[in-house]
Amino acid sequence: MDWNKLLTNKRLGQEYRHSERHDDRTEFKRDYDRLIFSAPFRRLQNKTQVFPLPGSIFVHNRLTHSLEVASVGMSLGNDVARRIIAKNPHFIDTNLSEIGTIVSAACLAHDMGNPPFGHSGEKAIQTFFTEGKGTYLQDMVSPEFWSDITHFEGNANAFRLLAHRFKGRREGGFVMTYTTLASIVKYPVSSTLAGKKGKFGFFQEEMPTYIKIAKEMGIPQIPAPVIEGNTENNVKGVAYARHPLVYLVEAADDICYEIMDIEDAHKLKILSFNETSELLLGFFEEEDQAKIRQRIVDEGITDDNEKVIYMRACAIGKLENCCVDTFMTHEEEIMNGTFKGSLIDGIDEKQHSAYKKCTKTSLAKIYNSKPVLDVELSGFKIMATLMETFIEAAVHPDRFYSQQLIQRVSSQYDIYSSDLETRIMAIIDYISGMTDVYALEIYQKINGISLPIV
Repeated sequence: MDWNKLLTNKRLGQEYRHSERHDDRTEFKRDYDRLIFSAPFRRLQNKTQVFPLPGSIFVHNRLTHSLEVASVGMSLGNDVARRIIAKNPHFIDTNLSEIGTIVSAACLAHDMGNPPFGHSGEKAIQTFFTEGKGTYLQDMVSPEFWSDITHFEGNANAFRLLAHRFKGRREGGFVMTYTTLASIVKYPVSSTLAGKKGKFGFFQEEMPTYIKIAKEMGIPQIPAPVIEGNTENNVKGVAYARHPLVYLVEAADDICYEIMDIEDAHKLKILSFNETSELLLGFFEEEDQAKIRQRIVDEGITDDNEKVIYMRACAIGKLENCCVDTFMTHEEEIMNGTFKGSLIDGIDEKQHSAYKKCTKTSLAKIYNSKPVLDVELSGFKIMATLMETFIEAAVHPDRFYSQQLIQRVSSQYDIYSSDLETRIMAIIDYISGMTDVYALEIYQKINGISLPIV
């Protein structure tokens, strides 16, 4: 792959026309601004990250998480750009200097396709079709569409949200640059090739759009992965190498969710101060640990939460530097589309061991803690009920109750289409775009638990 082709100003939906400019922002800064002022981005403030939405103690939601990921992504992108330009001075007057802005914009968008209640919401959508009352629909839709909805994925939904032309929206969706769009596609394969992990990058409807973007930027198509259990290997689909900047977006996300979850767990007293400090200082050699502790003393920091904040900042800085080193070490493989795994997987053994210890602790004490499980159980029930009720209305739109429900669906979704697949996808778009609070409100209303008060 060639950086000059990978970093293009071309916009989806504006390929053959130029819009008038009134300021000196770069095209990639326009992407960033367009995202941060958008309604789907604002709605992230009412979507769960891990812990329940805050009461007296403020923990991260999808919005604060995305802003932090964007900040780390900016640092990763700027540092990588600086080191590439140092090796290749001819890149100094090219779009390579914009990598930080591009990665930061992609980080803002990376969670915009996530449904309410996080992974529990994803599973509720998937299992409605595979285990719930929606199983009968398999014979009524195409195999490709069935693969999309039974593997429903927040990453693919983010690409759809940005690239799809919903009713009342311009051609090209958000009209983003090709580069920013490609940088959010973490799994550039179709759902038919998702395998057991169920990870894919674009729905069938948006697949031609991704193929067009990939061809324009010279992202190579790769051999389709062998799907376990498919002895004839005759599953149809496409697979591409990742855009190199995907690795930086992924690294920013990996760093933030792991380290910030540790901080939140300390605030909620799930982890003790000693447990938390041991995890965060574990990324450093003993000499550097001592320097960090001494700096905390010198700064007069006495509050345990403030101490954790300082140690967390040090840990994020260390991991950011390590991921930049990994990217530069494996730049040739990344540019050839042959690099395997993530940047976190390739960091030095000391830091990787510390990261794995954080992951192990998170699984044992955070993700299986009572507050988190309560949100997942409640969220799954709410989402499953919404799916059952609204999909039934989409399948039988002539029924009286169906018509009442359909009127609740936003006009931007093509719920009145004569095509069943389009109507089903309209419901998935509608439900996946809800906030946690709104999903709960609709759940209560359609179940007669609450009534509007005038």
